[in-house]
Amino acid sequence: MSEATYPDGLYYNEEHDWARVDGETATFGITWYAQDSLGEVVYFSPAEVGTTVDKGGEYGELESTKAVSQLIAPLSGEVTETNGALDGSESTVNDDPYGEGWLVKVRLSDASEVDSLMDAAAYRAYVDTL
Repeated sequence: MSEATYPDGLYYNEEHDWARVDGETATFGITWYAQDSLGEVVYFSPAEVGTTVDKGGEYGELESTKAVSQLIAPLSGEVTETNGALDGSESTVNDDPYGEGWLVKVRLSDASEVDSLMDAAAYRAYVDTL
């Protein structure tokens, strides 16, 4: 598994999902803390392409050797892509949660929602309270 890290330039929610915003598109994934808590990820079930997700709503689930966990969208929008490379290689989420282990891409419906998310420093402080 990867080392504990929370990269700058991403936005984080309290449910341990991150968003990387690039123009009108955001890439979602789970944080190091989330993948470490879950243990070895063995199955990924994303929302289908074309599905509209709401900030705070589900955008899929991850199953690990410990539990099944709902994925909570950090931002609202339409799912435009899912990470098909994870099919059969779900452990990539553990090995590289901020890179090759991304989960879905979303066309944002309200870019201002970013303002309600935590930056890396705030998220690290939040994790330290858990």
